[in-house]
Amino acid sequence: MNQRPTGVEPDALLVRRADDEDLPGVLELAHRSLGWVGGADDAEFFHWKHLEGPFGPSPMWVALDDDRIVGFRTFLRWQFRRRDGSPVIAVRAVDTATDPDYQGRGIFTRLTLGALDELRAEGVNMIFNTPNAKSLPGYLKMGWTQVGRLPTAVMLTHLGSILALATARRAASRWSIAIRVGERASDVLADHDALTRLLAVSGAAEGLSTAQSPEFLAWRYGYEPLRYRVMLHGSSPADGLVVFRLRRRGNAVEAVACDVLVPESDPAVATALLREVARRTEASYVVRIRRPLVLPGPFVRVPRVGPILTCRPLDGSVVPPLRDWDLTLGDVELF
Repeated sequence: MNQRPTGVEPDALLVRRADDEDLPGVLELAHRSLGWVGGADDAEFFHWKHLEGPFGPSPMWVALDDDRIVGFRTFLRWQFRRRDGSPVIAVRAVDTATDPDYQGRGIFTRLTLGALDELRAEGVNMIFNTPNAKSLPGYLKMGWTQVGRLPTAVMLTHLGSILALATARRAASRWSIAIRVGERASDVLADHDALTRLLAVSGAAEGLSTAQSPEFLAWRYGYEPLRYRVMLHGSSPADGLVVFRLRRRGNAVEAVACDVLVPESDPAVATALLREVARRTEASYVVRIRRPLVLPGPFVRVPRVGPILTCRPLDGSVVPPLRDWDLTLGDVELF
């Protein structure tokens, strides 16, 4: 292997914006440092996630030692809407990797901080992400603000749910369990007209929320290898739906309610859909993000559980407090 010379410091590495010709090297680095399996599947996934998104291709940076890519950093383009409907241009800090031979040299920090000025110049208002416990201190050191833990609630489905939930305070599996319950998300979310009608009547968000559109929903949940499913309330997506998936967490099988879209935000329709997910999947429990302190129906808040949201404004604005965000698990889960 081409070992890095011990005398070369991080400042001697070339850091620049990535281009199309860097993609093979980026994927090879992900294979070495992140455990990606390599091959056509990784390339297809990377292309979908970072080049086909409705808000535009992800800006990426690479660090090079001569012609060898030894680090990369990507930011997933995103867009929020404020309660008044005005847009907030954002990026989500997501995939990053450093060559195992070059770790501990500050490459991650240099790549991340080096991107800020370019993102600001492109009109990006803020960066957000949900780092794990290991990476959170690094982001706080680089100037990110910890907004808070997103309020997470569960619906227990049977007597054994409590025991299963007790084992769930650990990382969930990243990949979904293959199931046939409900409809394939890629099929349902291809109905552009029905989704347009649903979004028009689904009720206003209660805070800073993702700028959803038929194109966004089809991209976000329609990539078949991620195995998202949809439960319909009626015969058409316009009648209401929940996007969900199953994954393992400890001894539990949890049904992740990623997005719940129902006409007029009707809680009875939403509850009926979620109960149907629980009944037909036989999951240990259903989990979702819910803002209200007092929850209607079968959901209960789980303390000290849920992703921690962090944010770094780039436009001089104040970090919105947790109460001003209205996010879903589909907005923040890893994919």
